[in-house]
Amino acid sequence: MLRPFPVEAKRGEMQPPVQGEVVISGQSLYLSPGAQIRNTDNRIVMPSTIQETTSVRYLTDASGAVARVWMLTSVEASAPEVSNTSPPPSFTVNY
Repeated sequence: MLRPFPVEAKRGEMQPPVQGEVVISGQSLYLSPGAQIRNTDNRIVMPSTIQETTSVRYLTDASGAVARVWMLTSVEASAPEVSNTSPPPSFTVNY
């Protein structure tokens, strides 16, 4: 089952965080003071427990610091990118 991510969440490859900074897809970013990093089981993990580069979805705050990170499963990483300009999915209701 795929987790629902905010449409604004960007996709990238995150290297292990070091001293409040993280490199995502080659871009060095700060972690916000209350940053949450969630593992593939959706549990919050401490930045120091991440030991290898991983596929992620992430959100930044108003200052550009990383505020939320979701580490992706292989299924989530291979799912097609959803753009915020895409129309909402259509559905039918049968009565």
